[in-house]
Amino acid sequence: MAPKRPIDSAEEIRSLKGELNEHNYHYYVLDEPRIPDQEYDQKLRRLQELENENPHLKTSDSPTQ
Repeated sequence: MAPKRPIDSAEEIRSLKGELNEHNYHYYVLDEPRIPDQEYDQKLRRLQELENENPHLKTSDSPTQ
């Protein structure tokens, strides 16, 4: 089994954006939240932290905007 490579910031940002956008759709459009608000907030805070550390990776379509 190959060792796991560390996730870089760009990859983690892409992943979090995808997750949060999906959760936003389920929450706001379908009115069927998939995760507790606390977990969503935790993911959003992590995304904000990563974007603050890497402003060149922040995009206008980010859930933080």
